[in-house]
Amino acid sequence: MFRDADESPLVELPASARTTVPGRYSIWFANGTGHACIGEIVSRDASAGTVTRLVERVDSGDLLTARAGIWSGYVYPTPVPLGLPYSDVDIPTDNGMAPAWKFAPTRASGDSSTWAIHIHGLGGSKAGALRGVPVADRLGYTSLVVSFRNDRDAPASADRRYHLGETEWHDVEAAVSHAVSQGAHKVVLFGWSLGASIALQLAASSEFRDRISRLVLNAPVIDWRSTLLANARSSRLPGWAAQLGLQILESPGARWISGLGTPLSFHTLDFLARADELSVPTLVIHSEADRSTPFAISREFVTRRPNLATLLTFPSAEHTQEWNADPDGWDAAVFDWLRNGPPSSTAVSQMTAGL
Repeated sequence: MFRDADESPLVELPASARTTVPGRYSIWFANGTGHACIGEIVSRDASAGTVTRLVERVDSGDLLTARAGIWSGYVYPTPVPLGLPYSDVDIPTDNGMAPAWKFAPTRASGDSSTWAIHIHGLGGSKAGALRGVPVADRLGYTSLVVSFRNDRDAPASADRRYHLGETEWHDVEAAVSHAVSQGAHKVVLFGWSLGASIALQLAASSEFRDRISRLVLNAPVIDWRSTLLANARSSRLPGWAAQLGLQILESPGARWISGLGTPLSFHTLDFLARADELSVPTLVIHSEADRSTPFAISREFVTRRPNLATLLTFPSAEHTQEWNADPDGWDAAVFDWLRNGPPSSTAVSQMTAGL
C-alpha cells in the first residue's frame, strides 16, 4: 500500500481478470487475519502487468507490509464496517444454537413489520450475506443474517457434510420462526448461491411459507444436478465420472463413500422441475459470466415462471459478485423491486444493470 499526492491510500496488484473489473472488493492477507476493502481502479500499467486501485478502508492487519493476499467479494468481514446498529442473536436449531446478527431498522418510516433473512453460500460464512443488509435497512426492514449447520459458525450436523440445502433449510426456518415470534408479519429472503437454494426450499416447504413475501436470489443454484454436471464439464471431468459421482451422492448404499448421513435427492434439489410449486415473487440476480453456477439455468427458471420471476443480469462478474461489480446499481435495482413490487407481464421480465 502507498499514498498518492492527495494522500489517498492505494494498492498495486497484479493485473488479472478479477483485479481489473470495476466495483468494490476486498483482500484477505496475513493468513486471513488482515482485511482491506478495495475500490475503484486508479491506473493500469500494461508493461508491468499491474493495476492500481483505491483502498477504501483497512479493517484489520497492516496492508503496508502485505506481499500476498486473496481476492474476495466479502467487503464486510464483520457488521462493524456497515455502520449500522446490530446485536448478536442465537437461534435454536436441531443441532444447537446457531449465531446470527440482528440489525434493527434505522428508518422509522419504513416497514418494520417486514424482516429480511440473509442466507450465505456454500463454504462461506454469514459475513458473505452482509452485502444485502444496507438495502433492507433503507426499506425499514429488520435484518437477520443467519448461519446454518456445517458453515463454521453454526453447530455441525452428525455427518458434518453439506446437503446442498436439503437439510440446511431447517436451520433457516428456525430463524424465520424467531422473526415471526418477534413480530414479523412478512419475511423477505435474501439468498446467495446455496443460500438461494435454501430460500427456495423454504418458499416451497416451510410451515411459514405464507409469511414469505419476496425472494431475492443472487447467483442462485436452482438445479444442483445440472450445476454439478456443468462444473464437472468445465473441469474436464469425464461425463461417466460425473454421473457416477451423482449416483454415489444419491445412493443409500454408498454413504460409506460420500460420508452423508442420508443420501441426497436431486429431485428435491431441482427447482426447474419444481418451479410450479412456487408462489412467491422472485428476483433472480445473476451474471452471464458466472463460471460456477450456470446462468442458463436462471434464465430457464424465469422463462418457466414469467409472471412470478424477474431476471436482473450483470455484464461481468465472478460467482456471487454481482453486487461487487456494481454496488450502487445492485442496491438501486433491489430497492426499487422490493418497494414497488415485481412488474406484471406475460413475458419474461428482464432488467440489465450496466457497470
